[in-house]
Amino acid sequence: MNRLYHATLSPFCRKVRLTLAEKRVEVELVDERYWDRAPEFMKRNPAGKVPVLRMESITISESQAICEYLDEMVPEPPLMPKSPQARAEVRRLCGWFDDKFHHEVTANLLYERVTKKVMGAGYPESRNIKAGAQAIKYHLDYMAYLLDQRRWLAGDVMTLADFAAASHLSCLDYISDVDWNRHSVVKDWYATIKSRPSFRPLLVDHLSGFPPPDHYSNLDF
Repeated sequence: MNRLYHATLSPFCRKVRLTLAEKRVEVELVDERYWDRAPEFMKRNPAGKVPVLRMESITISESQAICEYLDEMVPEPPLMPKSPQARAEVRRLCGWFDDKFHHEVTANLLYERVTKKVMGAGYPESRNIKAGAQAIKYHLDYMAYLLDQRRWLAGDVMTLADFAAASHLSCLDYISDVDWNRHSVVKDWYATIKSRPSFRPLLVDHLSGFPPPDHYSNLDF
């Protein structure tokens, strides 16, 4: 059985879960307390991070590496474009959300409000939360700019770039930190992805002690 070592509200794990579901690859989900740095887990990934995918005889870490591996091994449906230029744009946007968005928004909102408590790492820093709440406005504006010109974030077809963005936003939506009224084009884009069968398992995830808002699992908001 394929296994994905993951954390429920990790956007990186969610990106991999979406890819696996789109490819219809069955996988056993294993909740991993990666912050405990258990010796067995550190053997799987010395970086001490999730996600980690165990598939057949290999173990792969880092969400982008996992997703691109899956896209090559299970070609349908494709989540990376054919042309080098289009693939570069997808990778640029995956990097944007998994690096810039993550550090400016996700880490300042989700990790401060939720992850610190789960890990027993202290109290939220209000300064960081304010910074994240301000930064997400810029990122939503940038997404609206892209979607005003394109059907999907990286072009005319859905790609890993959309999964990267939706994974971060879904985690933030779980804690009501996304202003969906800021840009209707972003809200409509998210509603489209949210309605895909691959997305539905994410919408039934619950983290003990942190109930999601009512609209979280509502496909029509």
